[in-house]
Amino acid sequence: MSEHPRTVLPPEPLPGTDELFSLDRTVAHLNHGSFGSVPVPVQRLQRRLHEEQEADPDGFFGDLPERVADARARIAAALGTGADRLALVPNVTDAIAVTLANVPLAPGDRILVTDHGYGTVTEAVRRRAEQAGAELRTVALPLGTPDGDAVREAVLAEVTDRTVLAVLDGITSTTARRVATPDLLAALRGRGVTTVVDAAHEPGMLAGPVPADADFWFGNLHKWAFAPRATGALVVRPEWTGKIRPLILSWEDHQGFPSNVEWRGTCDYTPYLAAPAGLDLLDGLGADRVRRHNEQLAAYGAALLAERAGLAPLPHSAGVAMRALRLPPGVAETLPAAQELMAALWRRHAVRTVARPWPGGGVMRVSAQVYNRAQEYEVLASGVAEVLGRGASGASGTS
Repeated sequence: MSEHPRTVLPPEPLPGTDELFSLDRTVAHLNHGSFGSVPVPVQRLQRRLHEEQEADPDGFFGDLPERVADARARIAAALGTGADRLALVPNVTDAIAVTLANVPLAPGDRILVTDHGYGTVTEAVRRRAEQAGAELRTVALPLGTPDGDAVREAVLAEVTDRTVLAVLDGITSTTARRVATPDLLAALRGRGVTTVVDAAHEPGMLAGPVPADADFWFGNLHKWAFAPRATGALVVRPEWTGKIRPLILSWEDHQGFPSNVEWRGTCDYTPYLAAPAGLDLLDGLGADRVRRHNEQLAAYGAALLAERAGLAPLPHSAGVAMRALRLPPGVAETLPAAQELMAALWRRHAVRTVARPWPGGGVMRVSAQVYNRAQEYEVLASGVAEVLGRGASGASGTS
């Protein structure tokens, strides 16, 4: 039974969040999950770091490896892992490239992904499989499949003695659900499968540490952990650290992992240096309180979309600050149609949200962050109802 806005009440806004972001308040920003929003204090710190860099580039870059190592240690502590296991990277796209370049594959090996995986990550895996002569197997997880045991069993059912690698989402981007749970990762480890977890949405959103059974785990800090763009973390199990070779050779290569992965020559490292300030801000607001607020607000938004626009809520996972709902058949079933639906909501209602294509009816994902307010979801729900009410021409991209 779907949640109802009369029983799912929005949380009270958290004190001190009204001026914390520099977002345009004439726009309803309901897509934090895609690009995040950097808090003003973190923006200011990064600007100061840029000024410091330009005042003395030689001194700044000369001290940079030690300063990055210090930032790495603070981030590793927040993620519940060791600093010697974590490398800072721009984002999960870089992390999957490093990972796939360092996992040995042979002709006939089997790799598992799911049909909920993020597009560029899945494409990277497909290309790597093609290069190695390995077989890529896609595990189908129907949109109505509940979390937990059903997902776990669907993945394990595809494991054979040829399966060497599984690339799974911590929280799926399109459908906002957990896949790579600790139980599933432990079961795959027990069967000798190397596991890779795309945890793009986990840092800052979920409280738990990096799962012990993940061979490779990577997440973005610029989504839910208030870091500047682009900051991500790649965490590897100890038995892999000595084997990691970077994609780009630098003067830090002789240091081995993680420095050999982090250092990319004359690049902008200010996001890494400012990232701990985002984690400090989250702690100052009360990380658990932020998580409860965001989960409750996402639930409220989903309930409004179900009631006012008739969208069908999809199974959701506890602790996730996003919800996904199914659009009607014929709506947003292709990427151009989904893009036109998003554009129509922006043009007509000044709402930023995300819709993704899916056969039989696309998926709309709604995010919640401390800067969002209940009335913004009311605008979204009424806007979706209005746009869909115009028929296929308004939502399918044919107009």
